[in-house]
Amino acid sequence: MPGSLTRDFTRCTTVGGDSLSNFFAVNQGTSVMADAALGSNAGEAPESVPAGEAKSVRPRVWPAVLLIVAFWTWFVVLNLVLDMVISLGFMMTALGAMATLLLFAIWWLGASRVPAVDRLGFFLLAAVAATLTALVSRKTLGGDVALFMGLPLMMTLWCGWLLVSGKLSWPARRAGLSIVIVAVWALIACLRIDGVLGKMTESTGIHWRWTPTSEEEYLAARERGDIAVSDVSPVTETLTLSEGDWPGFRGPAMRGQQTHAAIATDWKASPPKQLWKRPIGPSWASVVVVGDKLFTHEQRGEEEATVCLDAASGKEIWAHIDKARFWDGQAGAGPRGTPLFHEGRLYTYGATGILNCLDAASGKLLWKRDVAAETKAPLPMWGFSSSPVVVGDVVVVYAGAANDNGLLAYRTDSGEPAWHSASGAISYSSAQPFVADGVEQLALLDDLGIVGIDPASGKKLWTYDAPANGIWRVAQPRQIADGTLLVGSEDLGLRLLEISREGDGWKVNEAWQTKQMRPAFNDLVTIGDVAYGFDKGLFCATDLKTGKRLWKGGRFGFGQVLLLEPQNVLVVLSEQGEVVLLAANPEKLEELGRIPALSGKTWNHPVVAHGRLYVRNDTEMAAFELAPAPGEGS
Repeated sequence: MPGSLTRDFTRCTTVGGDSLSNFFAVNQGTSVMADAALGSNAGEAPESVPAGEAKSVRPRVWPAVLLIVAFWTWFVVLNLVLDMVISLGFMMTALGAMATLLLFAIWWLGASRVPAVDRLGFFLLAAVAATLTALVSRKTLGGDVALFMGLPLMMTLWCGWLLVSGKLSWPARRAGLSIVIVAVWALIACLRIDGVLGKMTESTGIHWRWTPTSEEEYLAARERGDIAVSDVSPVTETLTLSEGDWPGFRGPAMRGQQTHAAIATDWKASPPKQLWKRPIGPSWASVVVVGDKLFTHEQRGEEEATVCLDAASGKEIWAHIDKARFWDGQAGAGPRGTPLFHEGRLYTYGATGILNCLDAASGKLLWKRDVAAETKAPLPMWGFSSSPVVVGDVVVVYAGAANDNGLLAYRTDSGEPAWHSASGAISYSSAQPFVADGVEQLALLDDLGIVGIDPASGKKLWTYDAPANGIWRVAQPRQIADGTLLVGSEDLGLRLLEISREGDGWKVNEAWQTKQMRPAFNDLVTIGDVAYGFDKGLFCATDLKTGKRLWKGGRFGFGQVLLLEPQNVLVVLSEQGEVVLLAANPEKLEELGRIPALSGKTWNHPVVAHGRLYVRNDTEMAAFELAPAPGEGS
């Protein structure tokens, strides 16, 4: 670096940053020497510049144009053309952005033909602005999301400004580029994102960061006393399960089907009637229904709440509070797992790894374990998401920690550890009870494949190796018959496994596999020889004998499905908050009716119990009365 240029750069960068003009102030001699070194255009000799005149700098822009066009082409192809695994598409998009940034930096610093002090100065300005924005946006966008949004926008506008400002003098172009860089990151810092939809390429809402969130509006309503509280005191007697109740995630045996419901399926003649609707704190938990009580999870600012509501009115009866908060820029705030009711007790597993055992009638805390702290489990990207499951005298949750602390069991009566077992490091699924050769087991889907566990001892019985290479898996395995498991995820597609004894051990046989049905975080149901569920954002039916897809349709987004077994009808809660009633027809998509139920992104599972439909998302909850099937009575 020439001596005068070094002195000028040192002087500019030690002034204190009072203004951008000071930061980029370069004397005429510096401009002349830089241009003499770089040249205005390829093959041209440097021009002499009269004293007192600023030489025009003509950057080489075409490499940057090619980079930006290549990136946006890459983005469109990955997210709108190719039918890729969502998480893989997201990672490939991020890798494309990082590769573009690296090449962009190489072009700017080494081949852009602008004065050296400007090359380094603008690079440092962009790096500082991006870093500060990521830090400032941790609680509104998430630092990674801020960078993911800002970097492509910055590079595109950077290149665009150099293209459109070609007739301006270099000092004017320099000032404009300063404004572009600062404005991009200032804009990003002022934004709040309310998460993304299931495909991860579309936001559910972008707002100014100073506008209140739905959660803040809900908390303000609670402060004002606008949220109705039941005048019924918590009962002291032990609650018991009865026919038609919905005790936990996906109902009895976690199968996603209700066997005690017969409803009117002509929704034009007998549409569901809304009984109540109320705001609620964010959570992706579903609901539990025991008699006239309803239980769910929600986030309230810095507190995680387990709440008991009156099922008939939606009014709050009691709430148990933990000082805990989870939030991420893609899915948002709140608990992920659904509570579990078992023999008068309510078990909850929060997004930060707190396992509670509560008296379901009163909300009294019986025991508590901080699973994450005790096992040193790393906080998953989207929080601890498994729902608790009780098998025998233990309650089981997933932690994914090292030292055989992947799957953990605690005594239901005392909360004392019962056993721990190794698992993969990444899973957003829950342990699934099933039976093989008459032996009760637990199956866990994780990033290594599927593992079978003895629920009494935690001993590993068998494994099905299917490494995910970091891709998250969410959907629940589904038992089809004794020893037969239907397992699905985006990367695996759908696979039918047959588990049976072999001597003193077990063997796993893969009956078939298909990529024609790829459940992401959307669970499926089965009836007879047909599975109904989501192939990413499209609903479809699959033949369980062969794995062949029977039909595909129904653009319900990344929703959830519930089977009403007596009538072979499906209740779909779409990602947009609509409830759609379908016939379980293996030949075609047959829609029986639909109603608008909720506003906004909806990933939570619907529940039908005692003639009512309960739905919720991260902002509101509603109950609908379902007319009984003709001849069923009220």
